[in-house]
Amino acid sequence: MLSIKKYAAIDIGSNAVRLLISNIIEQEGIPTQFKKNSLVRVPIRLGTDVFLSNKISVENTERLIDTMKAFRLLMKSHKVVKYKACATSAMRESLNGREVVDLVLKKSGIQIDVIEGEEEAAIIAATDLNKYIDNNKTYLYVDVGGGSTEFTVIHEGHPVASKSFKIGTVRLLNDMVQKEAWLELEEWIKLKARPYDKIDVIGSGGNINKIFKVSGKAIGKPLTYFYLTSYFNTLQSYSYEERITVLDLNQDRADVIIPAMRIYLSSMKWSGAKNIYVPKIGLADGIIKSIYYDTVSSNTQ
Repeated sequence: MLSIKKYAAIDIGSNAVRLLISNIIEQEGIPTQFKKNSLVRVPIRLGTDVFLSNKISVENTERLIDTMKAFRLLMKSHKVVKYKACATSAMRESLNGREVVDLVLKKSGIQIDVIEGEEEAAIIAATDLNKYIDNNKTYLYVDVGGGSTEFTVIHEGHPVASKSFKIGTVRLLNDMVQKEAWLELEEWIKLKARPYDKIDVIGSGGNINKIFKVSGKAIGKPLTYFYLTSYFNTLQSYSYEERITVLDLNQDRADVIIPAMRIYLSSMKWSGAKNIYVPKIGLADGIIKSIYYDTVSSNTQ
């Protein structure tokens, strides 16, 4: 018996807001499949408000409400049966975050959960990576966001350490990251990587996905530290305007891609990784999985 349901995840990040709709395909005797159906991204950049003024502006509150109304209609059209909306760094740090969450619920009917950095890292780490990784290897999973970056060490297929750091692309763009934060991150990565002879990095986030696409590499093949360094130098040689017109980057990608690369390259350097794999997954995929497993768990109790 074949069963196909649609679940949705809303990821309210510091740079962009995303709606992921996935097909959950269940058939007796076969592992459940999670197949992406639709992805919509709106670059509201809540982090610029919060990291500079500690509050989400009236304008961006209205944009967020409009986006949530649109997402609700899209979920209705797709016949989504369950959804979960999670807000990360910008919302949890804003002084008016609770007020904005209440307003979004009142105006759009969308309930937003504001999650802590460690919970965010755990949701991302719980994403089923089995088809992307070799269980005999060790990986440092790096999910770069606008306000924070989540790091997880995965050894023999299992997460063994996980931490969230307030180092993100929008925060870096606005020069809001102190040297001490970088030193703390360097120390953590070196400490967690030390027990392993060899480690590879897994990168997730819109910026590394874009870089992978530009590289022309086949799905499943890694990017090298050398390639990433070379592309980083290329990007820096162009102005912001040229990155849009010559390199064909979206305007909301053309600025944050450089700080994102700093984070990935630093992670590779400090862990000693020569390769970075880009499986094109992130928080939204983890949210979909968490909805599914919570449903299965409640049905079996």
